[in-house]
Amino acid sequence: MAMARKPAAGQRTTDSISRAIAAIDELAASDTPLGVNELGRRLGVSASTASRLMATLEAGGLVQRSSEGGPYRLGLRLLALADHVLADLDVRQLARPQLEAVAAETGETATLSVPGGGEVVTADFVAGRSSVVSMARLGRPSTLHATAAGKVMLAFGPGDGEVGEELPMEALTEFTITDRRALLKQVREVRRQGWAEACEERELDLNALAAPVFGHGGDLVAILGVQGPATRMGADRRQEVLPSLLGAARELTRAFRGSAPATQG
Repeated sequence: MAMARKPAAGQRTTDSISRAIAAIDELAASDTPLGVNELGRRLGVSASTASRLMATLEAGGLVQRSSEGGPYRLGLRLLALADHVLADLDVRQLARPQLEAVAAETGETATLSVPGGGEVVTADFVAGRSSVVSMARLGRPSTLHATAAGKVMLAFGPGDGEVGEELPMEALTEFTITDRRALLKQVREVRRQGWAEACEERELDLNALAAPVFGHGGDLVAILGVQGPATRMGADRRQEVLPSLLGAARELTRAFRGSAPATQG
């Protein structure tokens, strides 16, 4: 029997979720499909409770039956969920050598961000060797209108270079772009040239560059970035480190067997 932690007493919602997890664990551990009577016995609930639980899981595609009224086995939706998890792990694993290379070549902090749910989040970083470096924060969402990674997301993500009216454009510093037309012009330039920059737009004394990483069919799968103090990452310095960043993004795109969309200049 699969082992699951017993939920705390009185947590009804947690009880239901815990039983669902336990049921999935039991099906995963079993060599054969399981009926509601056996699942109820293993979960310590009545057959009617097990039946309702499994019906809910079946409706969500997490379990399935080969015939009406037959025993349950794991559902195909779990494969899709597993693919998403593995894809995220693959991104970090594949990108790590490129992050290390960019950080070593430039002396600045190299970052990996991944898109999802209309935003882009920092998934990994390698700090630069400079005595004063900019430290990234894992799990931090990139403000779309005020970061280099966010502008790449706007340029190559689901919006295909458009800036919708629903996008918040709060002024985070005196340099934040808050005019929608000005941002749209910059996003279109990012889409044309294939990289973005942000200069003290989310935080003072922080400048950054970012470049897209593409998967099969030109989908945006990740964003590589390099960032550092504005006092060191001025315009000339950004042009110096840009080739290293673009080269790393191209290498990672090749690792994904991807290609840039035709609209990129």
